[in-house]
Amino acid sequence: MRNQWMVGSLRIALRATGRLLVMGAVLALALVSHLASCNPPRTGADREAAANAPLHALFAEEWEHRLRESPLFATSLGDHRYNDRLPSYSLDSATRSYDFYQGISRRLQQIPLASLNREDRVSYDVFRVEVQRQLDAFETGSYLMPVNADSGFHVYFPRLGNEVPLATVKDYENYLARLRGWPLLVDELLQTMREGMRRGMTPPAVTLAGFADTAAAHVVEDPRQSELYGAFQRMPSTIPATEQQRLQADGLTVVAEAVIPGYRKLHQFLALEYIPGCRQTLAAHALPGGEDFYAREVKYFTTLPLGAEAIHQTGIREVARIRSEMDAVIRQTGFRGSFAEFLRSLRTDPRFRPTSAEDLLQRAAWICKRMDGKLPAFFTRLPRQPYTVEPVPDSIAPKYTAGRYVEAPRDGTRPGIYWVNTFALPTRALYSLEALTLHEAVPGHHLQIALAAEAEGLPAFRRSVYFPAFGEGWALYAERLGLEAGFYTDPYSDFGRLSYEMWRACRLVVDTGVHTKGWSRQQVIDYLAANTALSLHECTTETDRYISWPGQALAYKIGELKIRELRANAERELGARFDLRRFHDEVLRNGSVPLSTLETIINQYVETEKAKVR
Repeated sequence: MRNQWMVGSLRIALRATGRLLVMGAVLALALVSHLASCNPPRTGADREAAANAPLHALFAEEWEHRLRESPLFATSLGDHRYNDRLPSYSLDSATRSYDFYQGISRRLQQIPLASLNREDRVSYDVFRVEVQRQLDAFETGSYLMPVNADSGFHVYFPRLGNEVPLATVKDYENYLARLRGWPLLVDELLQTMREGMRRGMTPPAVTLAGFADTAAAHVVEDPRQSELYGAFQRMPSTIPATEQQRLQADGLTVVAEAVIPGYRKLHQFLALEYIPGCRQTLAAHALPGGEDFYAREVKYFTTLPLGAEAIHQTGIREVARIRSEMDAVIRQTGFRGSFAEFLRSLRTDPRFRPTSAEDLLQRAAWICKRMDGKLPAFFTRLPRQPYTVEPVPDSIAPKYTAGRYVEAPRDGTRPGIYWVNTFALPTRALYSLEALTLHEAVPGHHLQIALAAEAEGLPAFRRSVYFPAFGEGWALYAERLGLEAGFYTDPYSDFGRLSYEMWRACRLVVDTGVHTKGWSRQQVIDYLAANTALSLHECTTETDRYISWPGQALAYKIGELKIRELRANAERELGARFDLRRFHDEVLRNGSVPLSTLETIINQYVETEKAKVR
C-alpha cells in the first residue's frame, strides 16, 4: 500500500479547501481569449495550442488551489510558499471546496473533447475523475469520516519533523508555526467528526477498538519525549548555538502548550465520545445514502464500470483458481495433511519467523537490493530517486499493516521509504516477505511513484495523482513479476506469493460481502484465515481496515487483472515483436491513470507497434 502522509488520510477526500478562484489562472484565461480574438492562429500547432489552452488553464487553477489549501503537500513538492501552515478540516472549508470543484466541473464539461490531442485527452480523463472524487466526498458525506482503523491525519502528524525542510532558522520558525497550529486543527477535526456522528456518518465502532491509543501515544509527561520535539534535538551545526538554544526553548514551550494538550484532547474525544458514539453496524449500505455511497466508492477505487455482484463473483473465481495453485505448491513441499493443517504449520513453525526486528529489516533490504539488480531486464527507464527500508513507527505499528511505502518529497531531501512492521514479531512471516517487498519497494510502489514524479511533459497534477486501482494493481502485478525475475525459488516463498495474491482475491469477496451482503466481522476474519497464510493478527487488522474503508480493498486485484489482461492482449497481437520492457514503460510513462484510460493507452501502443512493420 502506498502512503503519502502529507496529503493526509485518503479518507479525507476533500483535502483542498479555500477561495473559489485563483486570480492568476483567471487572468490567463482572459489573456488566451483576448489573443485568440485579436490574432487568430494560423498554423495547425497554433490552433491546437489555442484549443487546449482553456483545459490547461483549469489545470493551473486547480493546482494552485490544491497547493494553497494542502500546504504540507506543497512543501513536499518543494513549493515553500506555505511552509508555516497546516491544512484546514473545518466544515466551512469543506463547503468552500465543494463550491470550488463544482465550478471547475462545470467549466470542464464545456471543453470539447474533439479539440484535444491524444496527450491532453489523457489529462482530461485523469482530471475529470479527480474532480468528481472531490464532489463525491462532499455529496456522500465521506469527508465526515476522517479516520479509519489505521489512518488519520493525527497518525502521520508526528512525522512532520522528518518530512519538512529543517536546515535554517526560518525552517524551524515555520516548523514552530505549524506546531502552534495543531490545537486549531484538532478542533476542526472534532467539529467534523461530531457532525459525522450527528448525521450517522462514522466508521463502525468495532473497527476502532484501541484506536484512541494512536493519540494517547503522544501524550507524554516530558515534552522532550515527544516525537515532534525530536527535530530540535538534531539541529544542524550551521545554525548558530544561540539560535539553537532559543529555538529549542521555543520548541519545548510549543510542544508542552500546544502539541501535547492537542493530543490529550483528541485522545479524550476518541476514547470517551467518538468511538463509543460510532455506529454499531458494519456495512457501507447501513450509512445514510449508503447504497449510493458504496457505488461511488467502488467506481472510484476500480475506475471501471463494475457492480458489486460482478466483483464478488470475480473474487470467488479467483479464489478457486489460486487455491488450486496453492495445493500444487503444498505437494511440492511434501507436506502430508489438509490445507488448514498446512496453514497452521506455517503460522506456528519458528523457522518462518524473524529472530529480531533487525533480522526482518535486513532480510527485506537484501530482497530490495537483489531486485534492484534485475530491474534493467524489465524496464528501460528507472527513477533517479533512491529508497530505503525502515520500521513502521512504534506509535502506529500495533494497528498498522505489514508494510507500506512512504513516497519521497519532491525536493529530494529524503528518499522513498519502505516501511516494514516489526511490531508483534512472531506474527511476521518470512515466507511472504519477498512478495511484500516487491509490492512496496521495487518494482512496485517506489518504482511506479518515483517514475511518475520524474515524468517530463506532464501537467503538474499528473505527476502526483494516484489512482489506487492503477497503483495497487501495478504493485500486485509487480509481485507476480518476481517469478520472471527469479524470485520465489523456495516453495514456501512461492506459497507466500500465492497467499498474498489469494489475500487480494479474498478482498473482492469480503469487501462486497460485508458492505452489500450482510457478512459479519467474524465471517470476514474466518474467510481470510481459511484461505490465506496471513497470521490471525493480520486477518483481524485487515478485516477492520476493509470494514472501515469501503471499496479501497477492491483496487488491488481489479487493477492487477486489468494489467495482466492488457499484457496478454499485447503479447497475442504483437507475437515475436512483443517487448516486455517497452510494454512496462508504456504502462508507467503516463503516471497513474484510470484503468479505462490505461486500456486506451495500451491499445493505441499495440496498434502503433503493429503499424511499424507494415
